[in-house]
Amino acid sequence: MIRSETFQHAMDYQAYLLLMNRLVAEGRTSGSNQSERYAAYTKLNLQRMQRLDKTITLLPELIAELSKLKSEFVCLVLTESWCGDAAQNIPIFHSMEKVCPNIQLKFLLRDEHLEIMDQHLTNGSRSIPKLICFEKQSMKLLFTWGPRPAELQKIALKLIQEKVSPDEKALTLQKWYNNDKTMSVQHEFHQLIKQHLNSEGK
Repeated sequence: MIRSETFQHAMDYQAYLLLMNRLVAEGRTSGSNQSERYAAYTKLNLQRMQRLDKTITLLPELIAELSKLKSEFVCLVLTESWCGDAAQNIPIFHSMEKVCPNIQLKFLLRDEHLEIMDQHLTNGSRSIPKLICFEKQSMKLLFTWGPRPAELQKIALKLIQEKVSPDEKALTLQKWYNNDKTMSVQHEFHQLIKQHLNSEGK
């Protein structure tokens, strides 16, 4: 159970971008691993997010479902600045927030909120990003999503089983994201929201 006061300490999208900009300026990253490698990931991720912010176009059918939402929702995202999957997907979440006044997007750093992360593991791991969607007034959990689109998750698990290097895995995932152009995430959220609306109508 996540307490409502948790959201009071969470960042909005602009605050999260400001944090990333500050970390890049300081040559740092979020979390406890302050290696040059992770700092470089943070810098690269900020560039990716800024590019996606300018290029994402939401699918008409997704916008249509978002427009039907009547209740207010809080989408809490657990993330870290070094996470490549977060950089690829968070701008899509923000694009949905921009077109839907009933969605409020909030961010928490995973390593500072492990008690929340451990309630929403993926196959036993603290995989991020993890989006947790609540109905704002009742704090009812509606759905979760993450850490990546279902098709890519299968690929990632296979790469782990094959024990490929972290660099090779990151390159494979990046190529997939480039080819997919945010479509898989958009289709998955279209279905999640549609399912929620159908359950409300019962």
